[in-house]
Amino acid sequence: MICSAFPIDVYVKGMHCSAMSPSAARHPSPATEMSASAHLDRPDSAQRESFTISDLAREFGVTARALRFYEDEGLIAPSRNGLSRIYSKRDRARLAWIMRAKNVGFSLGEIREMIDLYDLDDGRMEQRRVTLQRCREKIAKLSQQKADIESSISELKSFIAQVEATEHQP
Repeated sequence: MICSAFPIDVYVKGMHCSAMSPSAARHPSPATEMSASAHLDRPDSAQRESFTISDLAREFGVTARALRFYEDEGLIAPSRNGLSRIYSKRDRARLAWIMRAKNVGFSLGEIREMIDLYDLDDGRMEQRRVTLQRCREKIAKLSQQKADIESSISELKSFIAQVEATEHQP
């Protein structure tokens, strides 16, 4: 999966068939289909300026509890109308960031750092720089893990072959 600079106007999870497992591509879940279609450079399908907790939970395939957790963590900040939470386009964009970054393995701390850089008033230059750096670090870590897994698989195959060879000996 390609790790972009996560600008606010990107696909929510970067979920394209080529980025999904073959099984998920053949049998996408409703949450994946909704999340994959949510795009931030255009309004939602109803062209709303604000959203309820149910709207965003359904669109992004998360629970209301998860949205409240992100609020408690300071990642999104819906306004209130009595007991109801009213989410803005900004909250929706931040949620898209959260979901995409979470999907590629970033911690909430890393996500918070990258999201909060949006407010620096520098044309998102620092946000892009930090996000690109974090993505490159994540790719390097995943590449090393992949190499370690491939090495382990190779070692296991060799061990199996050795054990099977001794089975046929008297």
